[in-house]
Amino acid sequence: MAPDMLNNDNNAGDDKDVIVDCLIVGTGPAGASLACFLAQNGLTGMLVTQDSSNADTPRAHITNMAALDCLRDIGLDKQCYDVGMGGDTMMHTRWSNGFAGEEYARIYSWGNDPKRKGDYERASPSSPLDLPQTLLEPILVRHATLNGFKLRFNTSFVSFENDKSNGSIRTTLHDNIINADYAVRSKYLFGADGARSRIARQLELPMIKRPGQGFAINILIEADLSHLMEHRKGNLHWVLTPEKEHPEYAWIGCMRMVKPWHEWLCIIFTEPEAEKKAREPGEYIQRVREFIGDDSVEVTIKGISTWSINEVAAEKYSVGNVFCLGDAVHRHPPNHGLGSNTCIQDAHNLAWKVAYVEKGIAGKQLLETYSDERQPVGLDVVTQANDSLRNHKKVWEALGSLEKDPPSRVASLRELQEDSPAGHARRERLRAALKLINREEHGLGIEMNHRYTSTAISKTGQGDAPTFDTDPLEHYHPTTYPGARLPHIWLGKTIPSKLVSTIDLAGKGHFALFTGAGGHGWSAAVEEARRDFGIPITVHRIGFRQEWEDVYGDWADVRDVEETGCVLVRPDCFVAWRCQSWSAEGGSELVQVLKSVLSIGG
Repeated sequence: MAPDMLNNDNNAGDDKDVIVDCLIVGTGPAGASLACFLAQNGLTGMLVTQDSSNADTPRAHITNMAALDCLRDIGLDKQCYDVGMGGDTMMHTRWSNGFAGEEYARIYSWGNDPKRKGDYERASPSSPLDLPQTLLEPILVRHATLNGFKLRFNTSFVSFENDKSNGSIRTTLHDNIINADYAVRSKYLFGADGARSRIARQLELPMIKRPGQGFAINILIEADLSHLMEHRKGNLHWVLTPEKEHPEYAWIGCMRMVKPWHEWLCIIFTEPEAEKKAREPGEYIQRVREFIGDDSVEVTIKGISTWSINEVAAEKYSVGNVFCLGDAVHRHPPNHGLGSNTCIQDAHNLAWKVAYVEKGIAGKQLLETYSDERQPVGLDVVTQANDSLRNHKKVWEALGSLEKDPPSRVASLRELQEDSPAGHARRERLRAALKLINREEHGLGIEMNHRYTSTAISKTGQGDAPTFDTDPLEHYHPTTYPGARLPHIWLGKTIPSKLVSTIDLAGKGHFALFTGAGGHGWSAAVEEARRDFGIPITVHRIGFRQEWEDVYGDWADVRDVEETGCVLVRPDCFVAWRCQSWSAEGGSELVQVLKSVLSIGG
C-alpha cells in the first residue's frame, strides 16, 4: 500500500489521530484471519477488540477442510494440527440416556464413515479438525501481529465517519482501561465485531431475519470422562433424560468435547417458554450431573455463557470502503460446524481483492464482488444450519423427548421397541431423522460446493454449469467451471518425490494458470499481463513429461479442457476462467479476461 495513502498534511487539527492502512474491529476467527490474509498480501493495520483477551470459551470448534485450505495458504495449518484434535476423537455423534447411560443411536461424523472417507481425501489435502476457538484465535492473532498488524485489547468501537476531503474513514474508539476516546484514520474499515455488530448497525445493512429457534446455555466444565470413552469415541453426545423431571431452563443437553477427555462444553437447550437468561452455577450443577449420568465423576463449572439461536443474514456486506464479515453478517446455530469456517472464508475472499485494489492492480469495482460472492454463501449457511437444528428436533421427537412429562416421554420411548404398527412407525421416523443428521455430519457439499457469480468470474462462452447425480449438500462435486473451487489433485515429478496438491500451486496472493502439453503459448500471454498490468501470475504445466506429472490421471479427468487449454485460478483458489484450447487469439483473450475479472479500465 502506498505509504502516503493518508497524507498527514490533509489532517489539520487531527494530528493526534492514529493513522493506519486497515482497521479491523474484532479478533475472532473473522477479524484475526482477515488480518493474516491482508498481511500475506503486504498490507498492514490495526486489530482492536473490546475484550481483554482472546476467546475464553471454546465456542466454535469444528474446522473444516475448506477453511483449513485457506489457513494452509499462509502456512498456519501445521500449527492448527499441532493443537487441534482429529481422528477418532471426532468419530461419532451419539444420543443416549445420560452420557454414561444406555445409547439410543449413533452415527459416524466428520468423514469417519468408512463409506465416505475416500470422498474427504479426494476433496482436499487437508483433514477435518476439532480446534476450539480458544486455541485457534491465539494462532491467528500471533501471526497477524508478527506480520505488520498492531493489536489493542480493551478497545471498543464507538462510531465512524467518512472524510471526503482525503477519502479516509475516521473511526472513534474507546480505550476501556483509561476511559478515553481516540480516533483512527484508515482507508478501509472492517467490521468483524460479531452478532451485535455496531458497524453493521451504523451501515444500516438490510437484514434477512427469520424466526429464531430458542435459547441455549454453554457451560464449560472440567470432568474426567476418560473411563467412559473406549466405546463412546466422538466429540458430540446428545443426552436425554426422559424419565426425569427437569427445570424449564435445562431441557435437552449436548456434551461436546473440548479437550479429550477431561474438558467439556455442556450445551443446554431451554424449554421454548423459559426465560432467556443465565443462572448461577449452583442452579445448573445437578442437571449437568444428570446429563453425565455417573455420580463418581467430579464436576467443576469453569464458565457459563449464553447464545440465541438466530436465523439472520445480511442482504449485502459492504458500503464503500467499510466491509462486514463473519457473525456480523450471518448468524446461525453451530449445527454442521459452519460458523468460524464461513468467517475464515469470508476473509480469504476479501483480503486479496482489497490488496489488488490498493496496489493499483485492480479497479475499485472488484471490491463489490466480495458481497456479490459471499452473501449467497452466508445465506445458504444460515438456512442449512437452522434446517439441521430442525432435523435434530425430529430425532428428539422420535425418542419421545418432546412430550411434556416423564410418564409420556417414557411411554413414547418404550414404544420404539414394541412390535406394533406404532412402534414400527416410530422406528422409521427415527431412522429417517438420523439419515438427515448424517447428511449434516457428512455434508461435504455444503462445505465445498460454493459457486461464485460476479464480475470477478468470467463465464462467457462456458455454457451451462455442470450437473451431478449426487446430493449437492452431502457430496462435493469437483469441477473447473468458473466460479467453483479449484479441485484438489495430487501432482508429482518424473523422478518420484513428495506429491504436491494443485491447491498448493495456487494461492499465495497470485493468480495461477494451469495448462498442459501444447499450452506453451499461455506463458507469453501471462508475461504480457505481468508486464503491462503488474498482475502476479504463475504458470503450471501438467501432463506426461511436463513440469508436473498427473500421477494418478486425476487432473485429466477433472480439468474439463483440452491439453492445450488452460484453467485460470484466482488468489483465493477459485476458478476465474478457463479456455478449451490454445489458439492464436488465446493471449489477447486471456488479457481481456484478466482486465474484466480485475475491473481494470472499468
